[in-house]
Amino acid sequence: MGFPVRRELGHIEGNDFIVEWRSAEGHYERYPELIAELVGIKVDVIITAVSSAYRALQRATNTIPIVMISLTDPVESGFVASLKHPGGNITGLASSFDDTAPKQVELLSMVVPNLARIGLLGNPNSPSYFPVRKSVDAAAAKTSLSVTAVEARSLEEIDGAFQTFTTAGVQAFVATPDALFFGERHRLAELALRNRLPSMFTLRDYTVVGGLMSYGENLSDFYYRAASFVDKIFKGAKPGDLPIEQPTQFHLVINRKTADTLGLTIPPQLYIFADEVID
Repeated sequence: MGFPVRRELGHIEGNDFIVEWRSAEGHYERYPELIAELVGIKVDVIITAVSSAYRALQRATNTIPIVMISLTDPVESGFVASLKHPGGNITGLASSFDDTAPKQVELLSMVVPNLARIGLLGNPNSPSYFPVRKSVDAAAAKTSLSVTAVEARSLEEIDGAFQTFTTAGVQAFVATPDALFFGERHRLAELALRNRLPSMFTLRDYTVVGGLMSYGENLSDFYYRAASFVDKIFKGAKPGDLPIEQPTQFHLVINRKTADTLGLTIPPQLYIFADEVID
């Protein structure tokens, strides 16, 4: 993803601003070190879409504006006072991963015959995990589905999660949003196919590389909309005065090739409902 400042807002990289890139490359323990570097050079604003980084950011600074691009329930997580009046130095866009989880479970039930047990793959180091897990558990309980939740903090634990799914008799799984999982999305899609497990993700990026389905907001749209927050902060606005925005639309993406490989028949109405079908 590119840096979220749009040319039509009057900002040109190199002329009006300089980007200081930092990446933990999936190693969450590096966040304090990387954030300390940014604080040390006194950047004007910090932007991130990595939910697991917000806690370290919150501890590192209460003065540098922080624009979040995707975080589930920032109020409940204690990052802001409210969506309308966030207060402090954090604003941006809140994801609705917990709100879309029931629909994800419903979609899997429509595709997988006699679905009785689903898996949930999550990283407990991410603030988004527990709200999504709570939502999945609630949705499954309403339909008498049982949930096997498996936590993974590393590539090795991701591999082990699929062994647990197999042992538990899981018939399909939902992956919660996480930077580690996003970086390993090819691996996740490969493991799902190898274990013949229908998969549900939040972002289309997973479906493009072989996941069965994704349903949720468009991260590219979040980056685009985040530009307006950066623009207002550049022009003197206080982040605590900028209301936090939420998704305006959700997208269903289906990988027809993966469905065929798994021997699944996608109901015609889902193809009609889908925003994108990948062959």
